[in-house]
Amino acid sequence: MFATDMFVTDYRHPADADYHMPAEWAEHAGCLMAYPCRDSAHRGFVAEARTAYTNVAHAIAEFETVFMVVRPQDEKTARQQLGSQIEIIPLPIDDAWMRDSAPTFVLNKKSHEVAGIDWLFNAWGNKYNPWEADDAIAAALLRHFQQRRFLAPCVMEGGSIHTNGAGVIMTTEQCLLHKNRNPRLHKSEIEHLLCTYLGGEQVLWLAGDLRDDETDGHVDNIACFSSAEQILLMADDNDPMLVENHQRLQQATDTNGNPYEIIRLPRPQVIEQGNDLLASYINFYFTNGGIVMPSFDVAEDEPARALLAELFPQRKIVTVAATDIVRGGGGIHCITQQIPRGK
Repeated sequence: MFATDMFVTDYRHPADADYHMPAEWAEHAGCLMAYPCRDSAHRGFVAEARTAYTNVAHAIAEFETVFMVVRPQDEKTARQQLGSQIEIIPLPIDDAWMRDSAPTFVLNKKSHEVAGIDWLFNAWGNKYNPWEADDAIAAALLRHFQQRRFLAPCVMEGGSIHTNGAGVIMTTEQCLLHKNRNPRLHKSEIEHLLCTYLGGEQVLWLAGDLRDDETDGHVDNIACFSSAEQILLMADDNDPMLVENHQRLQQATDTNGNPYEIIRLPRPQVIEQGNDLLASYINFYFTNGGIVMPSFDVAEDEPARALLAELFPQRKIVTVAATDIVRGGGGIHCITQQIPRGK
């Protein structure tokens, strides 16, 4: 599946070497996940989180190979729970959000070599300690897969970026301009890094999400590209930032100057012990031939599933209960990282 003897640290900008980040609906070689291990991150429900992650892994495995990173001390438990369908990679980790700590994979436009960007990771602005193992996991995985490693000089999480695969990178000001990420970088410098590392031509800035203080407004919970010209957007008219996101998208154009088609999905109302959890239907995972989307046992579940089925008639829509994931501060997209198919 992967090239051999390719692990090397490359200090060039990936775009200068003809690499770019493909759209998430492009063909995958597999999916990276991690086995939950930090009880405090899951509010004391780590056992429930492990079950939920396992269900997501099995749903994705219907379509593509799933690689599960597991702490060595948890390997026996993980093998019993995951079964033989999931490939386990025993490596040290602090937490289980592969979207943010794993490499961001890029593809060479000419050779079709798959490589990975190793961003700096600081646990979402020093929110959890320790994080040293998670900061090191990208390099460890690229060594495991024998893939080229592009070392990036900035803090970045995969959940803070989305691409349409056609030159546009979408992110939020709330996250990437936050003082707890890259306080010495100006907005224009961050734009330059995004384009030169991900192979983009322009950056589409959304405001963020007023309620999201866990990730400081990761874009993957509020908006995503569903095609090069179409964007799915979380709709909540009671959140001023989400209203502003819609207004910005209405004024935005792609690299050819064309406006985007905007599809609004309602924010599900998921209440647990009086707390309104930060749930989102945007936080789904594209698979080879399918979509694995979250469900929350609420009234909005079926309309959201039906809308995705209408938008993606060639894909099988699979729903997985995700409340036990959201309790930890993220969703299905947050716990997965696609590996594009290359040579």
